[in-house]
Amino acid sequence: MGFPVARKLIDSHLVSGAPVPGREIGLRVDQTLTQDATGTLVMPELEALGLDRARTGVSIRYVDHNLLQADEKNRTRRTWRASGCRGRRWSGPTRTRAPRGRPACSRSVGGLEVAMAIAGEPLYLRMPEIWGVRLTSALPEWVSAKDVTLEMLRRHGVKGG
Repeated sequence: MGFPVARKLIDSHLVSGAPVPGREIGLRVDQTLTQDATGTLVMPELEALGLDRARTGVSIRYVDHNLLQADEKNRTRRTWRASGCRGRRWSGPTRTRAPRGRPACSRSVGGLEVAMAIAGEPLYLRMPEIWGVRLTSALPEWVSAKDVTLEMLRRHGVKGG
């Protein structure tokens, strides 16, 4: 049996380190996704870096939390956030969507880490331990992949994400 998709994605984006669980690796980041609450903290970092454009394939900022228009404040905030999207996409008010089965590895990181990734720098992290799951019988119709994931977390814990 070959490597799982997660390991193949890590190997194809590895720029430093060895993919040994627990060791530090550096990964090339293709895409970033930042939202209006915590993602706003990325903008001052990007301004400090003096970037003229994003160095990722796609970097998207989206409004997810400040959707109500009770006064002028949200419109003013959206205008400010959109102004920081030189070379990055601004989606406007929306809700996030699942990647629809596209192979992807994602990770939540801090503002400086996201800014550095947008600037084209590697994301440094500890190589995760990757598990494979093989289902040996059919699941009931009402059981989804998320249910399997939640059961794995219940059995093995959530330490390390």
